[in-house]
Amino acid sequence: MHATALFTEGLTRHRSTTPSWTVEAIKQVRYHIVEAAGLFEPDSTLLLSGCADAPLRSGDRRLVVIDSAVQELHGERIAHYFDHHGIAATLLPVRADESVKRWSAVTDVVDAMNDFGIDRRREPVIAIGGGVLLDVVGLAASLYRRGTPYVRIPTTLVGLVDAGVGVKTGVNYGHGKNRLGTYAPPVATFVDRSFLGTLDARHLSNGLAEILKMALIKSAELFELLEDFGPQLIEDRFQGSTPTLETAARQVISEAIHLMLEELQPNLWEQTLERCVDYGHTFSPTVEMEALPELLHGEAVAIDMALTTVMGRLRGDVTKYQAERVLTLMEQLRLPLWTEVLARPGILDGALADTVRHRDGQQRLPLPVGIGHHRFVNDVTPEELRIALKELDTARRDGAGRRATAGLVGAGEAA
Repeated sequence: MHATALFTEGLTRHRSTTPSWTVEAIKQVRYHIVEAAGLFEPDSTLLLSGCADAPLRSGDRRLVVIDSAVQELHGERIAHYFDHHGIAATLLPVRADESVKRWSAVTDVVDAMNDFGIDRRREPVIAIGGGVLLDVVGLAASLYRRGTPYVRIPTTLVGLVDAGVGVKTGVNYGHGKNRLGTYAPPVATFVDRSFLGTLDARHLSNGLAEILKMALIKSAELFELLEDFGPQLIEDRFQGSTPTLETAARQVISEAIHLMLEELQPNLWEQTLERCVDYGHTFSPTVEMEALPELLHGEAVAIDMALTTVMGRLRGDVTKYQAERVLTLMEQLRLPLWTEVLARPGILDGALADTVRHRDGQQRLPLPVGIGHHRFVNDVTPEELRIALKELDTARRDGAGRRATAGLVGAGEAA
């Protein structure tokens, strides 16, 4: 993936009573995302030579920060892989979930990097785990000696399609979601679906929320793929047990990554604040933090998307039929439409106010237009939120049973 900061290179000296200088420079960024089936199979060489910017050779050493849950499931074969190829790997298991995504987790990784004595030019840290682990290691690497290279190997669906493909790192601070962070691209991300085989259904649904996000704002075709295969992919854990499911799994993940990168690449540093990939992330950061540990990240995003789908329906941008399709698919993907946190007075008003601060004084709120399109608005009012919340509550109470027994609404309601 290639991106170039939008700056003009040069040095200007201003000759006046008070001397001053203006420095302008170009910073080029390049990182790679590599599909890597069976990455830690002994005969696989993708991790060794699949990325020219991060080669691994016999005799090299690496600090490998690994989610402790992944260590229990896969640590033995990962250690065997490094031994088999003559890599002196030090595996550091770290607990990584949203409840411990704090500054102390970053300093723990920094301590390990310091003790390891990393050569920051030649020894990229390897991060193996879900989105939280990737964020923590990425932030630590970006700070250690002002920037140490690192490699991401995501092991969750959120990691594969979202946390592993961008350049942002972050940890929570106070009640703020990802309040501390940096822009720090990895050298490479290796995408290996085999890790999903040991995930439970809830964590697969969690990742599907981020895929659904891309479908709702950018791709009706991806939405239809999820309608056709989403529940089956959960049952199959994206392992491709049949040729049809193998094709579907590859298409869903590949398309989600590509759509995400289409939006991220021109705007890696978020100089443009109207970002359609912020869909589902207006209210969810506050809701997620308030609901901990009840909700996973993708579950909070799904609730945000359910609410904004209703808002789109009330504004006339989404038809009743389309809204039913969206809410039905969310339920089929085992995603929640509601949390009791929403019933707390002022929760949505406060979430929107926090988002406005984050988006330079404007809402810049992406809302769906039909399925596969979006627009930005700046005129959401507390009254609109109150009405939408009431409508969502009614929809999830009255619609769940009806959708389960009757399926989608009839075509006559499509207008």
